[in-house]
Amino acid sequence: MNKPQRTLISIAAAQAALLCSGLAVAQSAPPPAAAASAPVQKVETVVVSGRRAALESAQKIKQNADEIVDSIVADDIGKLPDKSVTEVLQRIVGVTIDRTMAKNDPEHYSVEGSSVNIRGLSYVRSEVNGRDTFSANGGRALNFEDVPPELMAAVDVYKNPSSAQIEGSIGGLVNLRTAMPFDYAGFKGHVTASGNYNELQGKFSPSASGLLSNRWKTDIGEVGMLMSLAHSKSSTRTDLWQVEPYYKIDSTHWVPKGAQWRDSNFERNRNGLYGALQWKKDDLSSSLTYFQSKYRMQWDENALFAQTTPWNIVVGSDAKYDKNNVFVSGTLTSPADGGVNFGADTRYMTRNSKTKDLGWNLAWKASDKWSFSTDLQLVKSTTNAFDSTVATGLLMPKETLDLSGSTPRVVFDASDLAALQNKANYYWAFTMEHLDRSKAEQKAWRADGKFNFDHAVLQDLSFGIRLTDRDATTTKTVPDYNWSAITQTWQRGWDITGLAYLNDPRFNAPTRLHTFDNFFGGQSVPAIYVPAVSLAKDYPNSYQLLHKYHDEVLCMPQSWRSGCTAWAPASFGTDPAGTNEQHERSQAVYGQLRFDFNDVGAPVDGNVGVRVVRTDMKASGYVVFKNSAPTLNAGQSLGGVAVPVISSFSSPIQAEQNYTDVLPSLNLRYKLSNELQLRAALGKGVSRPDFSQLQAYTTMELSTKQRTEGNTIVVDSVSLSGTASGNPLLKPVKSTQLDLSGEWYFSKNGSVTLALFNKELKDIIVSQSATLQLPATNGTPLNFTVTSPVNGAKGHARGFELAFQRYFDMLPGWMSGLGVQANYTYVDSKTTPYNPVLSAFCAGTSTDAVNLNLNINGCDTDGRTFGNLPLTNLSRNAYNLALLYDYGPISARVAYSWRSKYLQAVNANGTRGGDGRLADGTGVAYALPTWSDDYGQIDAGITYRFNDKFSFSLEGSNLNNALARQLMQQNIGMMTRAVNYTGRRYSVQASYSF
Repeated sequence: MNKPQRTLISIAAAQAALLCSGLAVAQSAPPPAAAASAPVQKVETVVVSGRRAALESAQKIKQNADEIVDSIVADDIGKLPDKSVTEVLQRIVGVTIDRTMAKNDPEHYSVEGSSVNIRGLSYVRSEVNGRDTFSANGGRALNFEDVPPELMAAVDVYKNPSSAQIEGSIGGLVNLRTAMPFDYAGFKGHVTASGNYNELQGKFSPSASGLLSNRWKTDIGEVGMLMSLAHSKSSTRTDLWQVEPYYKIDSTHWVPKGAQWRDSNFERNRNGLYGALQWKKDDLSSSLTYFQSKYRMQWDENALFAQTTPWNIVVGSDAKYDKNNVFVSGTLTSPADGGVNFGADTRYMTRNSKTKDLGWNLAWKASDKWSFSTDLQLVKSTTNAFDSTVATGLLMPKETLDLSGSTPRVVFDASDLAALQNKANYYWAFTMEHLDRSKAEQKAWRADGKFNFDHAVLQDLSFGIRLTDRDATTTKTVPDYNWSAITQTWQRGWDITGLAYLNDPRFNAPTRLHTFDNFFGGQSVPAIYVPAVSLAKDYPNSYQLLHKYHDEVLCMPQSWRSGCTAWAPASFGTDPAGTNEQHERSQAVYGQLRFDFNDVGAPVDGNVGVRVVRTDMKASGYVVFKNSAPTLNAGQSLGGVAVPVISSFSSPIQAEQNYTDVLPSLNLRYKLSNELQLRAALGKGVSRPDFSQLQAYTTMELSTKQRTEGNTIVVDSVSLSGTASGNPLLKPVKSTQLDLSGEWYFSKNGSVTLALFNKELKDIIVSQSATLQLPATNGTPLNFTVTSPVNGAKGHARGFELAFQRYFDMLPGWMSGLGVQANYTYVDSKTTPYNPVLSAFCAGTSTDAVNLNLNINGCDTDGRTFGNLPLTNLSRNAYNLALLYDYGPISARVAYSWRSKYLQAVNANGTRGGDGRLADGTGVAYALPTWSDDYGQIDAGITYRFNDKFSFSLEGSNLNNALARQLMQQNIGMMTRAVNYTGRRYSVQASYSF
């Protein structure tokens, strides 16, 4: 009994030793070569390659799959059709990508795309070769922009669940597939070298990848080894014109508080390593794989941005308004502020991410009926970021805007240009730092079995178990983004004696004159003085230097404070509020029966099964209480409303919960003919909350409103409130989903498919208030109203997908190489809170989570609520159109991808603030919903194959020079918030196989 066990362990150890010696694996592969045989006659053969072969392969996967799945297969080794996995995914029907750098910061654009939605939903799970994988970013999926596409052989998107699949994908499952050594008949080598050129920057960036694979027959069985490496560097730039929110500055007119511009330079280095070992002998087979992705990003920004107090703006007599009294063009001044106030910043950000995935599989075919497999996996992921902004301020006599065209503009005359070049108009304004560090690790083990029936209908029964153990820790600065004033115009007279002007020799930190070269591909905007990049990089030393201008030179000690407190950096790793520790275990079992009624006269097959999964969660954190009741001085007394007695405290907590989900599924296929088939799928799915939503940190506060009458402090009211950074008791979002599809495969590369889907969602996570009790000193329970994420809404996402593809093989000669690929997706969504908080007007000046109406429904600068907002990142309409050509040595594609506008965020950076006003003059917070406008982009590529070994490719992205427009929703309409310009990108690539 021990001998087989020692053999298996020896095999695994041998594979590990070989892998550690430097052998690793790669990307796309052709099917294994057929065995050689003696020719009986000479026949002419047609070799299908390039995009045509890839389409044929993807179509065959879709046609024969048990579930509804769409795939993109690499044209050649290391050659998926786009430069990033996200851009590859957007070609698939039902899939859209978001092009913002972060969900909570739609101001900053991502040229290659950032996140993926499937059928309008962001509940997407990711796999590599069928194993669950992720990035350490507080979420549960992989950052697809971190993954080198050169390592991928194919990408599969599963849109409905089956019991054998790992749970967690309501929207869909993205499986990234790599090659294995046994995919090749023998030795295989492949190298590529490419260069990428960004037209806007005028920069060239190199990339390279390579693959080596071989297999041997030995005394211990057949052995295969594969290694693949990929390195790519990308440099992109985004130019931006931006308009600030509009305010109703009098009883009639709506005027923005200014407009601005910026340029952002993005440098990305991506390195990938993939290695695989395979072994097979008789009925035993085993594989060991290792996948590693390293991603480094550096982002630099220089911007001029408006920061004038909106209620101090004076509009010149040259102003023009539209029929709704909305400002179109004119001159703005602000005498009360001493001029129109701007900020001019230098921002420097870096992020380093690394994901390592080690997996071992063993399979045993015990008999004709029984087969078993086991799989072990270890995933480790880390990421850390540093984000630093240093800014000067600028007082200008005026600002002239022209918002009449499609792109907003700031107009400058000679006096404006002179003012921009004068350092006496600039002052040191603020600093802002942010750091975060995340690490995550998962161990997973699964065991599966299959029993094959000798039956006319019953095909096989699959069953298995999967156990996981996952830890995730994220640490951030507190405050998260620590904005600290150096000198600001609103500080003069009560906090500082004056501003720290750049022309004053006392304030001589380094600056530079930043020129916006080739702005928007040729527009002219003036240069501005910004802090030197060294000041942003040299945190915290540079920050301490700059804040001395305030703390030691300009600060005005007041009677109500003992002196000027020195600047202190944000805490990092010392304040529990900045640390989120999560531990999750899951135990899943499943059973799935495949059946086929073809042999008994009914062309129906499919599978039915159930998956049961138990999840155990633990979160470490703190509950913090602060008593802000009035403090009595000698001789004072307390009157009015009674104030409960409770002492301030900070207590560690360990939050625990568990839940069990039962997830049945049914997949049916009805074959009307060999070419025409119908599908129906019904199932239940879950998507667990992101770890960032599960943080166990709650702050509560007792505060009062009071007044002083003589020696008595009269308390008018007592407020018991709080805010939770997360909710460790959140349950998964649940879905009951129905899919229907019709598929007509009329040729090897030709098909028409129509899919209808309906996903009924419940327990959607929203922010709402709940009651939490704390005992007073006398034991009386006190009810605190605490705002936190809760499972507080239901909704749906329903629609249809239509796809068509074919090559026109019936045409004569070279025209037979023409082809077309097209798809269209329609999605309708709705969210209904269990406890609606909609009211006609917002209240209060807080933009924090406690302002529920503001966060859920959004509010205008005049306090009016919007409401009736759709799910975020969901476009109602999206389509792809590609013209293809494959004939002889030429393979080409021109592709257009388009999606309609979609909601990005409700309470996000840049379009929120506490300086709104109700009609009666009362201050109110606002949060404008931001939308991404309709966007379509043309990409193209052509490959020439000189022979079976060598090919040369030329590709272009955004050839139509599309502008990405952002809108802000106000009651006066959808107003232009920003216009992003990225320019065209080109790449050349040479590939050689041997």
